Amino acid sequence: MSEVSRRLAISCRNVWQVYGANAHQQLKQALAEAGNDSAEAARLLRQRGLVPAVQDVTFDVMEGEVFVVMGLSGSGKSTLIRTISRLIEGTAGSILIDGEDILTSSKQRLIELRRNKLGMVFQHFGLFPHMTIADNVGFPLKMRGAGRADRRARALEVIELVGLAGREESYPRELSGGQRQRVGIARALAVNPDLWFLDEPYSALDPLIRRQLQDEFLKIQAGLQKTSVFITHDITEALKLADRIAIMRDGRVVQIGTPDEIIVNPVDDYVREFTRDVPKGRYAHVSSMMHLPDTLPNMPDDPKIGAEMTIDDALASCMSLYQPVPVWGNDGKMAGIVHPSQLASALQTERPA
Repeated sequence: MSEVSRRLAISCRNVWQVYGANAHQQLKQALAEAGNDSAEAARLLRQRGLVPAVQDVTFDVMEGEVFVVMGLSGSGKSTLIRTISRLIEGTAGSILIDGEDILTSSKQRLIELRRNKLGMVFQHFGLFPHMTIADNVGFPLKMRGAGRADRRARALEVIELVGLAGREESYPRELSGGQRQRVGIARALAVNPDLWFLDEPYSALDPLIRRQLQDEFLKIQAGLQKTSVFITHDITEALKLADRIAIMRDGRVVQIGTPDEIIVNPVDDYVREFTRDVPKGRYAHVSSMMHLPDTLPNMPDDPKIGAEMTIDDALASCMSLYQPVPVWGNDGKMAGIVHPSQLASALQTERPA
């Protein structure tokens, strides 16, 4: 989907989640005393025994985008997704889903949203042990009042989508951890939600199973183009899945950017530490470092480098060349130029002095 055709799916503005007595009033008072300086207000709240788990968070998610929120344990990422989905009540701010502020929605409206618009997948599968896989997947449809035949047909459809065809009559105890997580994904997709919230869905799984489910997620996303907010603490998972990444620290968002921007231009040492061991050549793309000068230099050789090539692939194409080479966009037009030395220097991991 082109950026031009995308519309706003989620808009968060100045979202706070504060734990403690009279949190709303205490936050209002702290902000007033701090002159609306959120960092100072958070300090005052902590001083008074409250916990500002999410602090003044603002971001947008576009339709069809995979927006990954990552950070260390205790950074506030899971609290944030629970606040956005209103599994917990936000203290302040606004959270608009398709223009509707769900922080002011009634309980009945929230039930409607969760039945018809929101799909949720969590680290713990939450399957009903006495139900077959088909019945587990069809359960959200039952809550919507769908008939048994319709529930069965849709359940079989999404079970096949997640690669579990033939296991419809199995019970959760008969499946592996990875298979149970696939059931959780299928159940979230059964109602065909517009928005998909995933809170560290693969973190309890073995690395090989995680990679397989990440590939499955990308395959499903390519076909369905769901708007997704995905929580993880794993930078390689974030880089693999995300259109954009928000990195959190101590309840605050410290950087939002594409995977290339996070890798190539970290805003501080905290973000830089996340990406320190990331093989940049495998994840960063030529588009993040090319430029289009006013006057094109002499470029006698053209190794056919694409803007979306990884640095590793681009270097393999031009490692024997010693002059700038053109970079071609998906539309077949020249998007810019890049010098092989730029690609090589991007792989250097030395930290700045």
